[in-house]
Amino acid sequence: MTRGPDFDELVGAEPAGDERERLRRTHELLLTAGPPPELPPELEAGPTLAMTLGRRPRRPRHRMAMLLAAAVAVAAVFLCGYVVGNRNSGSVAAARTIQLHGTSAAPAALASLQIEREDAAGNWPMTLEVTGLPALPEGSRYGLYLVRSGKEWEPCGWFAVSGPHAGATVKLSAPYDIHRGDTWVVTRQDAGTRGHGEAVLRPTV
Repeated sequence: MTRGPDFDELVGAEPAGDERERLRRTHELLLTAGPPPELPPELEAGPTLAMTLGRRPRRPRHRMAMLLAAAVAVAAVFLCGYVVGNRNSGSVAAARTIQLHGTSAAPAALASLQIEREDAAGNWPMTLEVTGLPALPEGSRYGLYLVRSGKEWEPCGWFAVSGPHAGATVKLSAPYDIHRGDTWVVTRQDAGTRGHGEAVLRPTV
């Protein structure tokens, strides 16, 4: 058994009194505990690359906060887009084209009505291409009417043609909300009459 170092040799003549006794007790406790156990070879050699890579890095708190804020922002954008896109669930946002055919009042007439997307002012631009309508007397005119629930609802503009073989391309506009199921007819409004007049073109079924 190896004997530990002598206390008096380590400390010398000083200190004295209570301080010396306190140091002696500490020295005896250290001798009783003995030397610390030896480290395993893998720890004594220090950390390896595998040990370093195997540790799961902690994400800084500020990074987690940024990711959370980004997720909230994406959700807010999606919610705003949903609300704006559904502010009028009955409205029609897409452009479309409606084919019209002549009634008994103008059996040779044909027309194509293209409804564009709603513009920034809330209007729906339209282009009506029509042929086969006869010219009307002075003071009379043709009108394009929005039809809702089977009834002529509101006018979208008036126009005239020079004859059945000339054809016409007319730029019109609807300042109303367009709903699913809405359609259009072309009517003839004679001079001195009131209302939408007789239908000369109706949608092709």
